This record gives sequence, C-alpha cells and structure tokens, in this order.
Amino acid sequence: MSDAVTDPTRERVRWQAFGIAVAVAALTILDLSKVNVGLPSIEESLGAGPTELQTVVAGYALAFGLALVPAGRLGDIKSRRLLFLIGLTAFTLTSLFCALAPNTVFLIIGRFLQGIAAGIQMPQVVGLTQALFQGAERGRAFGLFGAIIGLSTAFGPTIGGLLIAVGGEQDGWRLLFWMNVPLGLILLFFAARLLPKRQSHEGAASIDPIGIVLLGIVVVSFMLPFVLTTGGPDDDPRRWFFLASAAVFGAAFVWWERRYSARGKTPVVRFSLFSLGSYRNGLLIATVYFAAMPATFLITTLYLQQGLGLAPVFAGMVTIPFALASAVTAWIGGRLVETRGRSLVVMGLAIVLVGFGLAVLAAILPPAELSPWLMSAALAVAGAGGGFVISPNQTLTLAEIPVTDGGVAGSMAQVGQRVGTAVGVAAASSTFFATLYAESTAADTVAVYHDGFRNGSFVTLSLIAVAFVLALLDLRQRRRA
Repeated sequence: MSDAVTDPTRERVRWQAFGIAVAVAALTILDLSKVNVGLPSIEESLGAGPTELQTVVAGYALAFGLALVPAGRLGDIKSRRLLFLIGLTAFTLTSLFCALAPNTVFLIIGRFLQGIAAGIQMPQVVGLTQALFQGAERGRAFGLFGAIIGLSTAFGPTIGGLLIAVGGEQDGWRLLFWMNVPLGLILLFFAARLLPKRQSHEGAASIDPIGIVLLGIVVVSFMLPFVLTTGGPDDDPRRWFFLASAAVFGAAFVWWERRYSARGKTPVVRFSLFSLGSYRNGLLIATVYFAAMPATFLITTLYLQQGLGLAPVFAGMVTIPFALASAVTAWIGGRLVETRGRSLVVMGLAIVLVGFGLAVLAAILPPAELSPWLMSAALAVAGAGGGFVISPNQTLTLAEIPVTDGGVAGSMAQVGQRVGTAVGVAAASSTFFATLYAESTAADTVAVYHDGFRNGSFVTLSLIAVAFVLALLDLRQRRRA
C-alpha cells in the first residue's frame, strides 16, 4: 500500500493507519505533561533534589527537540514506517528503563533516551498524515489530530494524578512509565501491520551529517538556558552564555546548508520552504502559541496545588473542560479550515485570550473554595477557542509543502513548538516563583499565590496576544494576495 492511497476499498485501512499514528503521538505528548505531577513522588522515592527534578523534565524536552529534524529528514529520504517502528520500539523500552530506575541518575538517562525516541517517531506522524490525505480530507485528519493531542495535553496531569493515587506517594511515579509499556507493545503490533510500506521519494537524496550535528548544537544551546530557569535564587546567570553559542553555531549551520545545497546535495532543512508565507507564518504562530499553552497549564497546576492545596488528581480535573471543548472545536475546525482559512485561527486566538483572562479573574477575585470551579468554566471558554487554533493552523502551515518534504517540514514545526514551550515555561514559571520569593514574608499565603499566578499569567496572555497579532498580519497578507 502506498502512502497516497486513494482506492475507496482501502479507505478503512488508511484511516486505521492514521489512527495508529495519532495514538502514538498522543502517548508521546502525554509524557510531556503527566510526569510533572509525579515529581513530588520521585523526590520522595529517590531523594531527588530540585536540580535533578528539573533535569528529569528538561532532559526529555531537550532530547525530543534534538531528534526531531534529523528523524524527519531520514523518514522523508528512507522510510517513515521504519523510523516510526524504531522510535516506538525505543520509546517502549526506555519507558521500561525509567519504570525500573533504581536512582535519579538512571532515571535522568532514561528520560533523555525516551526523549530521543519520542523525537524519532513524532515527525513520522506528521509526514504520514501529509502523505495519506490531500485537500479537505487532510484538514479533517489534522482536525482529529489536534483534538486527540489537545485531549492528551490537558488530561496528562489528571492521568498522572490518578496513577500516583493508585501507586502511592512512594512509588506511584513508576506507574507513569509502566503505563507506556503495554500500550507501546499493542501499538507496535498494529503499526507493523497497518502502516504504509511504500512512499514517494524526492529522487536522489543524501543525508547531511555535518548539518545534523550543527543543528543539534543550535537547538540544545538555545533551549538549555530556558529549561534550566526556575525563578529561584540559585539560577546560575552564566547559563545565558549558551545563547551566544546558539547564535554562532546557527550562523555556521546556515552557511554549511547553503554550501551543501549548492553542491547539488539534499540539506537537512530546505530554506526555500521558509519562502512560503503559509509555512513561515504558520510556524511563527505555532511557536508563540506553544510558548503560552504549556506554561499556562503549569502555573495553573502549581497555583491549584500549592496555593489552594488541591490534590494532584483534582488539580488536573480543573483542566478537563478545556480538553473536552478543544477536542470538539478542533474536529469542527478541521472541517471548516478549507473555507474559513486563517480567519478561523484569528477567531480562535481571540476566544483563547478571553478565556484565559477570565481564568485569571476567577483565580484571584472569588473565595478560594469557588476558584477551581470558576477557573474550570473559564478554561472551557479558552478550550473552545484553542481547538480552532492548533489543527487549522497545522493544516494551513503544511498546505503548500510537497509530500516528499512532509516529515522535515513537520519536524521543524515541532522544533518550533518545543523551543516555544521551553521559552514560555521559563518566562512564566520564573515570574511565578520570583513573585513568591519576593513576597515570602507576607502573612497571607493565598494572596501571595494570587500575585504569583496573576504575574505569570500576564506573561502567557502577552504571548497569546503576540500570536493573535501574527495571525492577523497573515490574514491581511493572504487577502492582499
């Protein structure tokens, strides 16, 4: 079966292949959010300190971002199916490694390897979706993709909290990783049977090892100072020197890629893709939007658990209305994007701004016992807008990308999201914690957390506003064209 299956008799098999790919993406995204609620359990069980706990989270994110582009390029050139199976196998094995980790050193190593595995498989999901569907059908597919990813992101803390409650404070964190093992084995079985075995290739293509190494150094150098930022007094200011390294190696990467391309070989990244306004603008919108979203959920969870004293599972439940609303509107957005285009994303971002603004007011104005309920209602409004952002923007971003470049184009978008997440989380969480440190002598603890949540939310709301302006500019550009 080829990637671009059009025979109606094979329609069911094609959607089954897409379902397997999206299920694996959901499993990957869950590990970005559910592990956060397990950090107190890891601290209790393994005696991990703040730096080690930060590395458990940061190691996964760094490795994820590091593997995305080379894996996407290899999938485009060689076989997305093969890379998908390799990544899923590695993800399952590294999850087992993390579940059995006897100490924090082994857990950190396992998380880094798990992040590489996630980075190998995720670009193949986008590349396969690009190849399997065309036109309006692709919009519907990305609508379903966005709905499932939205559910995975928002339900991650709740699932993590439930597993901690079942496993206990001492070893409940191990269940977070054990969960991936049976699910990974089941998905491997179906992936081997259902994923396309043949795909379109771009002719004589080559692998650029020097470009891959240079890009990896750029990604790590840029992300590292942000993922190491906690907002505490122990943050080392020297970490920002990594940004200078990112600039130097970034210039070297651009020079090398242009030289490599001039010799008639296939670079890691086709810079010509960025000449497409739909791709360039969509990438910018997604990067800024993903700088805001995970950061919003993080400071919301911190406020609910530390400020209001909610248990992890109940704090996670506050975000469920966001997940449900975004899943519904993502599905609707996938069907409307062909006719509404960028205006759908603009409308979605406006609704997200209103919803998150209401969530801030719900957190700081009413009595503490009412705040979780009112915040949940406000997040439902934000979720209704969020579904009109992610999947329609994904469809618009990749609309003009050739199928042969689907993997690397999708992986660059994923890199933007991971980099955006690192920057946004660092900015919002450091603002949140800096406020707590500055007001640590205040008698009213709840008021201190009110201030921390408000200040951190100003950061995330500003990022969403930037994404809104970028979407408006892109809409204006499209109408002129």
